Amino acid sequence: MVKDQDYLKKTASFCIDLAKKLGATDATAVVGHSISETVNFRNKKLDESDRSDSLRIGLETYIGKKKSGITSSNLNEDNIKTLIERCIETTKITPADEFNSLPDQDLLATNIKDLDLYDDDHIENNKKIEYLKEVEEVALEKKEIINTETGFSESKSNFILASSDGFLNGYKSSSFSASCVAIAKDSNDNMERDYEFTSTCHLHDMLRPNQIGSLAAKKTIQKLNPQKIESEKISIIFDRRISKGILSVLASAISASAIARGTSFLKDKINKEIFSTSINIYDKPDIAKGLGSRNFDDEGVKTKELKLVDQGVLKNYLVDTYYGKKLNLKSNGRSGGTSNLYFEKGSISYKNLLRVNQRTLYITETIGRGSNLVTGDYSVGATGFMLENGVFKYPVSEITIAGNFNDMFKNITLADDLEFKYSTNAPTMLIEGMVVAGKWKNSIG
Repeated sequence: MVKDQDYLKKTASFCIDLAKKLGATDATAVVGHSISETVNFRNKKLDESDRSDSLRIGLETYIGKKKSGITSSNLNEDNIKTLIERCIETTKITPADEFNSLPDQDLLATNIKDLDLYDDDHIENNKKIEYLKEVEEVALEKKEIINTETGFSESKSNFILASSDGFLNGYKSSSFSASCVAIAKDSNDNMERDYEFTSTCHLHDMLRPNQIGSLAAKKTIQKLNPQKIESEKISIIFDRRISKGILSVLASAISASAIARGTSFLKDKINKEIFSTSINIYDKPDIAKGLGSRNFDDEGVKTKELKLVDQGVLKNYLVDTYYGKKLNLKSNGRSGGTSNLYFEKGSISYKNLLRVNQRTLYITETIGRGSNLVTGDYSVGATGFMLENGVFKYPVSEITIAGNFNDMFKNITLADDLEFKYSTNAPTMLIEGMVVAGKWKNSIG
């Protein structure tokens, strides 16, 4: 079991009190305990079983506008005293920064809502193994599947955030996840791979093992015998597990740190139209059982629903205390990033989206990191399928898709199939007029 809140609160409060006593003008402390258990299977054999138990403290001390931080996994009282002394001595010699400060007190969270993020249930390793065996058995029922890699992870955590301005709170959370990577081989001994997974706060919300195994096998077999295509400009549909990556790029580009440093292609776009008028984007921290849900951010600032994009117009940055002060903005509770970030679902069905264009490229996997946040340029390797009149004709591989987010954002059409499967979620997405680099034509004759 993870440490209870009373123990964590007592330890965090001790840190704050001692830091103040030793000369800090302000201080924050995070004390957290997490336990995780993981079982991995490979081709019907137990590959790895691991358990970790981590108790850590993170401390920041301020002397005026000077600030420094330190972490440790040793919570012995004498070590904590030494840790605080060392942090304060480092703070004394750290250059002052006029923007260093704790959050404004009126922004701190006071009403802590139960978001149902913790499940007391525990699944023993032998049950994890049974679950994975069934996943593999179902996947391997398909003759094309020659190998599988599966894993099951369970984690429980509890933490307390304390600060010298009186904030003292935290919460428990749990996570249960399982995955299956399937490898298939065709008649020419060419191989393809794909995956399926499930991740939830509560054990009983996980996908059943037969669902994971079946879906992983199906997705992998569909990729066999891929064709190469010529380079061209074409409309592209992003599968939901890929389309959410567009939101991750947006989140990075509108973080207050990127805006303040001038390293974002959206640095001058507040209150300007960056998407088509049909697009709305939300960050919602109070979804029950949400994988990104939280009552407050990493600084204790209360979180609330934030509409980032309203009818295509960028309305808010993701603001923390430090960079907010640099930009003359108040923190909106996004220290540490987004919570549950999502596109509002579109008005067109998935099937009709597939039929918008006579010929469309459907992307199921991207390879590599190809986003330039300064310029907005986007270029990644990809695999997927060629669609003709809404029908999946054949798989494609060894392609590169490219564009610029300033153009891509303006040409997005969203389906109505939004699911809350991750902490960042998006429906199936069509982007018109992207460039695809396919097989190279040899002009030497």
